[in-house]
Amino acid sequence: MATIRAIARVGAPVLRQVAREVSPEELATPEIQGFIDDLVATMRHANGAGLAANQVFEPIQICALEVQSNPRYPYKPNIPLTVLVNPKLTPLGDDSFANYEGCLSVPDLRGVVRRHARLRVQALDREGNSLDFETAGVTAGTYQHEVDHLRGKLFLDRVEDPATLCTWDNFKRHHEDDFRRHVEALVERWGS
Repeated sequence: MATIRAIARVGAPVLRQVAREVSPEELATPEIQGFIDDLVATMRHANGAGLAANQVFEPIQICALEVQSNPRYPYKPNIPLTVLVNPKLTPLGDDSFANYEGCLSVPDLRGVVRRHARLRVQALDREGNSLDFETAGVTAGTYQHEVDHLRGKLFLDRVEDPATLCTWDNFKRHHEDDFRRHVEALVERWGS
């Protein structure tokens, strides 16, 4: 049975560590498979759109993403449960977009971050099979946010204008309606 793990908060040194790669042999172990179950359960328990291993104090290159009518992100397009091991992201083209982001490791704070609009994603899945696909728009932003964690980066490092930082309540009160329209335009353009 999966365990809900504690989530590291901004200031915890593990969030600034570059996560180490996981070998196919290690990935197949019961310990790592159990860890992935814990990671997914913790992400779902916290209503996260994703969660990286170092956010639960394990600096290894594994992250999980899932958006299914998420109450924290009601405007985000759905993403089926996806586990990435040793992910590599490659921008496709020069298009980018502004994305209001929050983070389970940075509670009650949101800010605008510029993200690549189209990506190639290469990784292993939890069974060790190769993944190689493209993603775009808001969904591409979610992938970049999670893989940043594995590189020791937080969305705070990418906020271009500190004046965009706000609490969740103030985001909902002053920015969410405009941002929803922005997301709708992104989904119309990029399909996700």
